Amino acid sequence: MKKASAKTLVPLTHTTYYILLSLTEPMHGYGIMNKVDELSQGQVKLGPGTLYGALAKLEKQGVIKKLEQATDERRKHYELTSLGAEVVQLEYNRLVSLVKQSEGILSNTGHESNRGEQ
Repeated sequence: MKKASAKTLVPLTHTTYYILLSLTEPMHGYGIMNKVDELSQGQVKLGPGTLYGALAKLEKQGVIKKLEQATDERRKHYELTSLGAEVVQLEYNRLVSLVKQSEGILSNTGHESNRGEQ
């Protein structure tokens, strides 16, 4: 399968974005689940089936790779590839742009003061 370009892989789902964001350093699956929970402040919860399905897809796309020589052979460790780092940066830039555009619109409607409240 031909590797995709970073531009063809964005936009990302929230889940995928947090998985990739959690892989700024090599990590095993359970660590990824915990890091995603931490980064998303509990808004994204991953079960093992969802996580490992996503990891398999991301590995097939060339966005992450499985480390061959993990310290604990029972756990598979993953890390971002250079393509994965590019994808995360593109998605971050897209989200920042989206927020800036939204702020401009909301400031004109007087609803900006509600920003961040849930």
